[in-house]
Amino acid sequence: MAACVFLSSCGGESRDDGVTRISVLTWRPNSPATWQEAIDRFHERNPDVEVILETGPSSSTQLHDMLSQRLRNRDTSVDVFVMDVVWPPEFAEVGWALPLDGSFPEEERELFFDGCVEAVTWKGSVYGVPFFLDAGVLFCRSDLLEKYGLPVPETWGQLVAAADSVLKGEDDPALYGYSAQMAQYEGLICNMLELTGSAGGSLMEPESPEALRALRFARDSLVHLDGMTPPGILTYREQESLELFASGGAVFHRNWPYAWALCADPEMSQVAGKVVISILPRFPEGESVSALGGWSFGVSAYSAHPDEAFRFISFMTSEEVQRLFAAEVGKPPARRSLYADSLVLAANPHFQEMEAVFENAVPRPGSPLYPQVSNRLQGFLHSAIGESEGSIPAMAEEAGRDIREILDRLEE
Repeated sequence: MAACVFLSSCGGESRDDGVTRISVLTWRPNSPATWQEAIDRFHERNPDVEVILETGPSSSTQLHDMLSQRLRNRDTSVDVFVMDVVWPPEFAEVGWALPLDGSFPEEERELFFDGCVEAVTWKGSVYGVPFFLDAGVLFCRSDLLEKYGLPVPETWGQLVAAADSVLKGEDDPALYGYSAQMAQYEGLICNMLELTGSAGGSLMEPESPEALRALRFARDSLVHLDGMTPPGILTYREQESLELFASGGAVFHRNWPYAWALCADPEMSQVAGKVVISILPRFPEGESVSALGGWSFGVSAYSAHPDEAFRFISFMTSEEVQRLFAAEVGKPPARRSLYADSLVLAANPHFQEMEAVFENAVPRPGSPLYPQVSNRLQGFLHSAIGESEGSIPAMAEEAGRDIREILDRLEE
C-alpha cells in the first residue's frame, strides 16, 4: 500500500484498480512520522481508500486563506480539511462544509468535551469532528514560589502580588513577573477572553463594566506595571513568550499545554524540573476561564467521495489515533476517556491537571463573520492595553458598536 505523500495539489478520484483516492488538506505537520503512522494504519484497514496528504502553511490564518479560496471556487481537489476552532460557523454558513449529523450522532458527540462539540456546531448541526484541543493554562516557577513561601495564585491580584514579592527578593533585572501573548493577532484575543471572562465579562460587549475592569487590569497591572512584563510584551506571540519563560526570565507564564514538554526538557529549558502547571487565575468574584483552542476535521461540500472522507475522519478521531498523537507528540485528546488512559498519562502526567481545564474551556464567539470580528477586536485590544494614557471606555464603546454592525450583516 502506498504511503501518504505530500503534494501541492491533488483531487479525490477513483483509480482503475477500484481504490478511491481522497485528498486531505492540513497544516504542515510538526510530527510527520506520527501522521504517517496513523495513515499507514488507516490504509491497512481500508485497502479500498488511498489517502493523499496535502500540506498548506503552518499559520492558521494563511491556511484559512488558502482553503477558503479553493472552496470558494468549488474546488473538488479537497475531500477532507482541518478546521481551526473558529472556522466551522463560517464554513457551515457559506456551504463549504457538509453537515455530519447522521455520521456523528449525539451519542458519539457525548464522548468528546462539550466545548469541542460546541465549536463545530452551527444552527443545530455539526460540521466537524474534534481531533485535538487546547486551552490556556498557567505555568509557574515552583522553585521561586517555594523559596518565598508563596502558593500558586488563584486570582489575578494574587499573581501580581506574588510576582512582585519574587522580583523584589531576587533583585534580578532580567527577571519579569509575567509572560504572555500580547501582540496584535489571534492569540491576544485568547488572552483577553480569559481575563475578561474571569471578571464575568465578554469580549463581544467590551464596554461592559466587567470587560472594562479586565482591560484596565491588563493595561495597568500587567503591560505597564514596571517589571511585571518585558518591554516587548506587545510584540510577543507564543514562541517569544515561551522562550522568555523557558530561559528563566519570568515567574509566571500563560500558554497552551504543548509548552509543558518544552519547559520540562533540560536540553531546551533552563527551568526543567522547576515548573508546575495550573488553571488560570480569576478575579475574586469570578471563575477561571480558559480559551478553547484546537482543530477538527471537516468534509468538503464539493467532495466526490464523502463516505470515504468521513471514514478517514472517523479513524483519525478515534481513541486509537488520539491516543497515538497524545503519547507520541503530546496533543491533548478531544475525547474525555483518554485522560484516564495509562499510556497517555505515562507520556503526559500533566494531563491529569488538564481534564478540568478542558471541561470548562470557552470557545471564542461563534459567527460566520468571525474573521471580521477578530480583526476589529485585535486592533481594539492592542490599543486598549498598549496606550497607557488612552481612554479605554471610549475605545471600547467604538469597538462594541463596530462589532454589532458586523454581526448585523447576518440579518441582512
